[in-house]
This record gives sequence, structure tokens and C-alpha cells, in this order.
Amino acid sequence: MLNSEKTANEFYQSLGKLFYAVAMADDEVRPAEVTRLRKYVRKYWLDVDGFEDEFHTDAAYQIEIVFDWLDDEEKGADHYFEEFKEFYTEHADKFTDKLKALILETAESIASSFAGTNRAEMLAIFKLKQLFNH
Repeated sequence: MLNSEKTANEFYQSLGKLFYAVAMADDEVRPAEVTRLRKYVRKYWLDVDGFEDEFHTDAAYQIEIVFDWLDDEEKGADHYFEEFKEFYTEHADKFTDKLKALILETAESIASSFAGTNRAEMLAIFKLKQLFNH
């Protein structure tokens, strides 16, 4: 999938931005959304590849680290979606159908984790599907 440690770290960081954008689509990140993200990272994302970060931990943990860091920032969901979109556009060839499906599944699970998926979250997922189908 990814051909270097640097690209792998950037990939997982961009996923942290995307998943934060989905959770923040309605202007609030709820504890249930954070819990769902952590569950998905541990259950699915740690097995995607063997890349590690500079601290010798699975690079997939970058998803959680970036997500948590963004929660203290002031930018909105659209900004972080656009950052993910830029990464995706530059590296679209590295996103297999299986990987896209896992990304969508994770995003949909985060969105539905608190009282179902609301309109803003549905729109974020729709934009993601459009990006993947382009």
C-alpha cells in the first residue's frame, strides 16, 4: 500500500484529520465518537500495514494522536476535510478499494455513534464518497 514510513505517517495523520472532520461536522465532537474512533483504530487499522512511527509504535496510532490534537485547535471540519482531500489527490493510487471501504466504514461508524447520523455528518460522508468515486 504505502511505500515509505514518511508516506505511511502522513497517510494516518490525514485519516485523523478526515475522521475528526466527520465527528466535528455538526460543530461538536462527542465522547461516543472518540470512543468509536479508538475502537476502530485498535480493531481494524493496526493490521493495515507494518509501518511504525519514529517512536516505534504502529503508525496507525497517528490517527488518534492527530484527532486528539485537532480537538484543541480552532479550525472547522471543512478545513480538515480539505487537507485530507489534498493528501488523497496526491496519493490516490495508494488507496485500494479495500482501503476506501475501511475508511468509509470507519467514518460512518463514527458518525452514527451518537444518536445516529445527523444531516451535517451525512453530508461529510457524501463528500467523502464523491471524492472516492471521482
